[in-house]
Amino acid sequence: MAFVTTFSRCHSPVGSWLLVSDGQALTGVYPESHRAVPATDDWRRDDAWFAGVRDQLIAYFAGRLTKFSVPLAAEGTKFQKRVWAALSEIPLGATATYGNIASHLGAPTSSRAVGAANGKNPISLIVPCHRVVGADGSLTGYAGGVELKQWLLEHEATTARRSCGGVTPIGLAAVTRHATQLVLG
Repeated sequence: MAFVTTFSRCHSPVGSWLLVSDGQALTGVYPESHRAVPATDDWRRDDAWFAGVRDQLIAYFAGRLTKFSVPLAAEGTKFQKRVWAALSEIPLGATATYGNIASHLGAPTSSRAVGAANGKNPISLIVPCHRVVGADGSLTGYAGGVELKQWLLEHEATTARRSCGGVTPIGLAAVTRHATQLVLG
């Protein structure tokens, strides 16, 4: 059975997000500032299918959701999918470096390949590629723009503190331009 690509949009405090599905799972989440937002000309709009996804995104932006539970089906290579799975292990309020992820994957010299895979993540925000920073803690590239990345990290640090009664637990970073980083185990 051939799937029809469907889409919807979700508005947030930082602009509109394009949501994409194959009818079974979420296949894309793109901020309007993304450098490669796909064209929707040949797709079918289906706001009803995305209602649950939108509800979760609204709760995330309101600081009430710390983990998404949405069926995902990102298209990518085996290595890209391993990187994206590692991204999903970075807790809300924390960051990791490209080198941390490469080491976690058992390929400590592949930080550039990790960076390339991170940049190809089609399900941004839900698969949190914005939580990856440079080795020195700097906010390096993000397809939605560094300003959006900074906003998301600050929002998540605030949400993480709030969800822990105002205390940042060990391992969660207070996000600044030089974030404390999490080493994936």
